[in-house]
Amino acid sequence: MAERRRTGRILPSLLLALALPMWVLAQGTQGTQGGPNANLDEHVNRLTSELRCLVCQNQTVADSQAELALQLKKEVRKQLAQGSTDEEVRAFMVQRYGDFVLYKPRLNSSTWLLWGGPLLLLGLAALLVGLYWRERRAAWDGAPDSVLPTEEVHS
Repeated sequence: MAERRRTGRILPSLLLALALPMWVLAQGTQGTQGGPNANLDEHVNRLTSELRCLVCQNQTVADSQAELALQLKKEVRKQLAQGSTDEEVRAFMVQRYGDFVLYKPRLNSSTWLLWGGPLLLLGLAALLVGLYWRERRAAWDGAPDSVLPTEEVHS
């Protein structure tokens, strides 16, 4: 009976003694795992934060968990690991998916409306408001200040 009690106390201590070094090793490898890859991870995140998720459309590839975004992230990682520059990766993505994949598309012949559209709409709105007020002013200028009803006299 006394021997059972000793085994009951020793077994958890033995398991803890074996598990503790394994846990420490696991924690240590998590920190060093990124070593040279930490720079690559940071580079991938920075570059994918400039790319639009084509599924979500209002999230970056870095933030999205959509399957296509994860594939694009892997592609960016692969190209950067092979030595491609940021500009080469962007050019590859634009060639494959069009200017829409860039969160800040460049100003060129196919995106001028995207960049100039808000200004055109603002100018059109200002023109319409100006025309409206000109018409109103002309109507007010031609109207008498007060109009009194005319009474007809019946005899």
